[in-house]
Amino acid sequence: MNIVAKQATWKELFSGQNGLKAIALAAGVILHATDVFLATTIMPSVIDDIGGLAFYSWATTAYVVAAIIGSVLSSRNLLKNGPRTSYRGAIFLFTSGALLCAIAPYMYVFLIGRFIQGIGGGLLFALSYAMVNEVFEKRFWPRAMALISAMWGVATFIGPFIGGVFAEYSHWRMAFVTLAVIAMSLLFLTERILPKKLAVIDEKASLPWMQLMLITLAALTVSGGAASQHIILNVGSILIAGILLFWTVKLDKKANNRLLPRGSYDLTKTLGATYLVIALINSSTAVEIYIPYFFKVIHQYSPLLAGYLTVLIAVGWTTASILFSGISLNKVRVSILMGLSCLFIGICGLSLIMPSQDLSHTVFFILISICLLMIGMGIGIGWPHLLTRVLTFAPKDEGEKASASITTVQLLSTAIATAFAGLVVNLTGLIEPGGLAGTQNAATWLFGIFALAPFTTFFLLLFTWKRKKRISKR
Repeated sequence: MNIVAKQATWKELFSGQNGLKAIALAAGVILHATDVFLATTIMPSVIDDIGGLAFYSWATTAYVVAAIIGSVLSSRNLLKNGPRTSYRGAIFLFTSGALLCAIAPYMYVFLIGRFIQGIGGGLLFALSYAMVNEVFEKRFWPRAMALISAMWGVATFIGPFIGGVFAEYSHWRMAFVTLAVIAMSLLFLTERILPKKLAVIDEKASLPWMQLMLITLAALTVSGGAASQHIILNVGSILIAGILLFWTVKLDKKANNRLLPRGSYDLTKTLGATYLVIALINSSTAVEIYIPYFFKVIHQYSPLLAGYLTVLIAVGWTTASILFSGISLNKVRVSILMGLSCLFIGICGLSLIMPSQDLSHTVFFILISICLLMIGMGIGIGWPHLLTRVLTFAPKDEGEKASASITTVQLLSTAIATAFAGLVVNLTGLIEPGGLAGTQNAATWLFGIFALAPFTTFFLLLFTWKRKKRISKR
């Protein structure tokens, strides 16, 4: 099946009505992505002000777990209420959460705000993917997916700039107020551009509540274990989360109302294998939330500089997504393997370079920038084509579910991986003994362990493709 032989050009994507549609989809992703980078940049300042270092990763986990709920809600919202009303509700939730974060006196209030924000952000993120399948012809899909990825690049400049400037002058709360203002500006755009209803409306669209509850509990269980200093609770949380996820998969396979399209759990099929690769690759990005903290403690970087170095990951991701979005189908597999190699080398490089204080400032700056760019490029090289394969190989009668499932898988893998990252650093010295030595040890272990994700994916894909090739020759 040739999905790129008659691929649309960038000029066609931005021409006439297609251009307005593209702007509408891109705007929602910009808001969600800006919040991710802004929060990553200001978290060290938040911890300094209201405390809660043991719950550092929870600020991201709470947001991402809530975003999973939002992503699952998105397909039902879209089918029942239409694009315009769905975006309106998402923006309202996002704004409310941002304002609660801005006034939070304690960490638990801040986490509640992040959770509310996450539901709105997940809705916005998933709706953008879902609308690609609805408003564009198939030949536009790779470019549209690449555009959505590119919006993370735009957010890399907006998010750290807003967060870094306010954190630099000890006004991190105003960063969330600014986000609320941006969200309300987006509302004016979507109210004028997006249609009220889809061509096909399903008033009886329902939600897979049981599966949604189980995956939420799984992510929160790992997060709870990560905040503890007891090894039994740490290991136990992982085992319980594994059981909950296994139960979710077993239930979803038999359910009439599923989280993922039919065939998603069969790893011998293209759809199932694609979901697994997306999850494993995306989990590698969980290390990103601790990079600003490592920069601050180990290398005494300012919040603004640390934030902008961190976004090199997104710059690499965005650049590679755009550059490789138009490659031919027969080169997709090779490009994915090449991306996994870059990802592995980049994370291994961080494991060796980040804890070191033996390098000169200039040499460290150059090497760490190369590693961060390689991580981003490793993800972005094959990302648009992985997403396009989901839409292409999903059952034709489950198009909306397939679109929303991209975000669900992406956010779920992020939530679990982020919680696991918190567990790793807390066990390897971030809290006890803490300080410079503890942070250096935590950085070494975190990056070293997470380098296993692209390494495993690389050989899993090689094995799967060779197996399919042998079967096809019989």
